[in-house]
Amino acid sequence: MATSTHTPAEHKGSHGLTRRFTKFAQATAAWSGHPTAFIAAVAVVVTWIVTGPIFNYSDTWQLVINTGTTIVTFLMVFLIQNTQNRDMMAVQLKLSELVLAMKGAKDEFASIEDLDDDELEALHREFRARAELAFHHLTTRKSSRR
Repeated sequence: MATSTHTPAEHKGSHGLTRRFTKFAQATAAWSGHPTAFIAAVAVVVTWIVTGPIFNYSDTWQLVINTGTTIVTFLMVFLIQNTQNRDMMAVQLKLSELVLAMKGAKDEFASIEDLDDDELEALHREFRARAELAFHHLTTRKSSRR
């Protein structure tokens, strides 16, 4: 198990903020994906629509919904990205563990996500060629048995 190289002050500073943000982002993502959140959003929109005649469909009335939805969307982008980054990292770590645990697997594939686009494309072409060759061998064997 790796040990932390941070001092106690550093640990409480940025890591504390990161931990709090992560918990907040996860809780917000869980809540916003819940049917209750959707119902609340629909209720806000219905309330806004119903109040249209009261405010004579004024520019301010329109600005309220536009501003509110823009702010919520802007903030949700960051929360969703944080959650997606964490989920992707967790999946990558799980896959890396499986690659490292498999006998005969190439250990360097455990960190394949660190390759650049050109390297990934080259590997993709290599694996596609290997898959096509394997398919060719299988079909040849099947046809020779007949």
